[in-house]
Amino acid sequence: MAVEHEELQARLGEQAKATGATYFGVADLSKASEFVISQGGDFLHQFPYAVSVGVALADGVIDEIHQHDNAITIKVYGHHIYSYVSGRLDMIASTIASEIEREGFLAYPVPSTGACDQKRQAALISHKLVAALAGLGWIGKSSLLIAKGHGPRIRWVTVLTNAPLTSTTENANGFARCGACTLCVDLCPVNAFTGDRFDASVPVDERFNRRGCEQYLIERSQTFGSGSCGICVYVCPHGWSQKRRKSDRRTTPALLRDQLDGLSWDGPAAESQDDQQGQPVGN
Repeated sequence: MAVEHEELQARLGEQAKATGATYFGVADLSKASEFVISQGGDFLHQFPYAVSVGVALADGVIDEIHQHDNAITIKVYGHHIYSYVSGRLDMIASTIASEIEREGFLAYPVPSTGACDQKRQAALISHKLVAALAGLGWIGKSSLLIAKGHGPRIRWVTVLTNAPLTSTTENANGFARCGACTLCVDLCPVNAFTGDRFDASVPVDERFNRRGCEQYLIERSQTFGSGSCGICVYVCPHGWSQKRRKSDRRTTPALLRDQLDGLSWDGPAAESQDDQQGQPVGN
């Protein structure tokens, strides 16, 4: 039976990569079951495992985010993430779920984007946490999942299941790999991040001002026709494209700080933590 499960997991990985996935892993949700249940509900007890799939974003799109007041750049970034990559992820998740169910197990593909709980404005499960538990990266100071190959330049999706798959890691937290870097914290237009270490038992609002971020995106949508930002994705050194690393356009912390100097917004980010509420950003 164990061999059959190994074959299923290998088949799922091959299927994910064949349909456009950049990353594939399996998470044992028991390591964060209290957080998972508190966010998504008791029915998640029936899914002790999760398949995590990531699709890398195009460097050509991300590398232009420094043009933060360029409507074309902003709209292309928003379209790339939400109209294309998110749909692609949902297709991959649906395909994986169908394969799992053909083997007689339960599968629940979680939407790649959007809040499932409108009252709390929260997703059913944190795709980033699942990816971290699957060993595909670590949750950094920006509250984004940072992968070794692409940094935060990835979108994620999750398929919950009761199929007895094998976790792809025992190391679910590599926060130290951010080191002393604070670019995402320092250059966020709304100062949304505290830079505190990720802890699944601590509410996300204690390290990330979701309301300030959300209000900033709303204002950008009204101004540019697309509520996109992406500065935290753009500045992370773990995501700097190989082309820029090898060319005269090489990015350094000093160049980034100079490039984005003056980028700020005087809004709800300055409000107290007691007043903060809103939507999660990213996946």
